[in-house]
Amino acid sequence: MLLRVTVLTVVLLGLVAFSILLAKVTLTPSPASEDIVTSNLRPGRSLRQYAEDYTFLAACKQAGGNVLLGVPFGLLLPFLVPRRLRMISMTLLTAAAMVLVELVQGALITGRAFDIDDVILNTSGALLGYFLLGRRISHSYHVYAHTPRAEAVKPEAEPKAAERTTPSRTKAKTQTKAGAMTKTGARTRSTRLTKARGSSGRPTAGAARPGSGRALMDRLRRR
Repeated sequence: MLLRVTVLTVVLLGLVAFSILLAKVTLTPSPASEDIVTSNLRPGRSLRQYAEDYTFLAACKQAGGNVLLGVPFGLLLPFLVPRRLRMISMTLLTAAAMVLVELVQGALITGRAFDIDDVILNTSGALLGYFLLGRRISHSYHVYAHTPRAEAVKPEAEPKAAERTTPSRTKAKTQTKAGAMTKTGARTRSTRLTKARGSSGRPTAGAARPGSGRALMDRLRRR
């Protein structure tokens, strides 16, 4: 919220400063040009005059000055218009403002006249400023300013059901393997005990241990 108020305040102050500069440049009387300047309602007429009657530097100064005069519109207006159709809205606002200025020039200011080519050059300057810098900075501002706070700080996603059940399945598999190993060990011990016992399942009382004297006597008797 603070950032939005700060940016809008800076933009409005910039527009005020630019409006003062625009009024000083375009609404200043020029008595010396009163007999020379005429209104122009045909697009391209003044541009052809610049190319034919002006020197190269003078033509660049005249046309370039009108283009540069429209650049601030392309930098400041995108902050104040909606995100949708931002370029079209900025272009229409610039054209309307410059038409108003040209009408005031032709009706009230001495040595000034309405010129449709000036409107075209000013609007072209606004589009130039918009594409060079205004589009990027205004897009970043609108994205940040109009993003809900809940979306800006997203909570961590909860683990999926499959991920939550994985530890329990792993634990069950471990317990199953441990039970199988325990049963296998018990079977092995019981087999060993059975071999050590006699056919009746009990330890044989008369069985002689290998290597004892009684075992040797039994062998001699058998022979």
